[in-house]
Amino acid sequence: MSIILGIETSCDETAAAIVADQTHVVANVIYTQTVHAEYGGVVPELASREHVSRLRPLVVDAFDIARIKPARIDGIAVTRGPGLIGCLLVGVSYAKGLSVALGKPFIGVNHLEGHVVSNRLVTPDFPFPHVTLIVSGGHTSLVRIDSWEKYETLGQTRDDAAGEALDKIGKLVGFPYPAGPTIDRTARDGNPEAIKFPRAWLEEGSLDFSFSGVKTSAAVYLEKHAEAAKEESLPDFLASFQAAIVDVLVEKLIAAAQKIDAKGVALAGGVASNSQLRAETRAAADKSGLAFSAPPAEYCTDNAAMIAARGAIELDAGRFSPLDTVAVPTWPVGGDPVG
Repeated sequence: MSIILGIETSCDETAAAIVADQTHVVANVIYTQTVHAEYGGVVPELASREHVSRLRPLVVDAFDIARIKPARIDGIAVTRGPGLIGCLLVGVSYAKGLSVALGKPFIGVNHLEGHVVSNRLVTPDFPFPHVTLIVSGGHTSLVRIDSWEKYETLGQTRDDAAGEALDKIGKLVGFPYPAGPTIDRTARDGNPEAIKFPRAWLEEGSLDFSFSGVKTSAAVYLEKHAEAAKEESLPDFLASFQAAIVDVLVEKLIAAAQKIDAKGVALAGGVASNSQLRAETRAAADKSGLAFSAPPAEYCTDNAAMIAARGAIELDAGRFSPLDTVAVPTWPVGGDPVG
């Protein structure tokens, strides 16, 4: 039974985890940086500094929670990309140093493939092929999963990620960063049909996404209707805006599954915690006869358990990374690193 230490520092979460036998999470610790709230978004330099100060104590905590010594692990997996390059460098450099100190293999992991594997932590026998919607503040893509080692991108956003659009509108109505969870809670009391925001379907049959249009439409609406941001009207405004995003996500996910004759659909990434997205995806999957999976909140956010789980697959297959491996800001799912 392999035991893997996972490290995640791609953006504004600093995380460490220990996973045994590919799916058994024995420790999972996450520090969500709060320093960015006053700026309304992630400041890369501040994020990197936070990783430097927080990473080692979190790794120590992970070993304490797991009740094992560092020498007991079989390998060290770390997010190599995609992400903010300065943040990635902190995790990759630390992992390399620990690899040399302990004499253990080093595995550079694709952050998005980690999100894909997060569903394996809760539904290890989820049927293949299935389609996973990775949806977060930085990414929105549809990925075909033929095995836990074989991925193919079917569609992706051409502009804003879904979570990015939510955060930007949240900022306009005065919500703290990240705004997605607050929008989700507020929208539950609203009417999603109160305002007819546009849905970007793109050309017929396309599995790509575009959220810049609906984001702009919502921003313009706020400029023309200042009352929409007031307490009594805000739930309707946010419910309508959120519905314009969720409707497209769910319909394209189901369309992708039907196109490849998939057996199931899954959600992954930070926005996968959104209650409306989860409910509507489950309902659409049930209606279409598809299996459904979505990880709990702690595995939706950027976390190291998914990185350790993805790294374990590589290590158990006899694959690991050389120590001259570099961090990369761009790395498509199932593809080669860029940069």
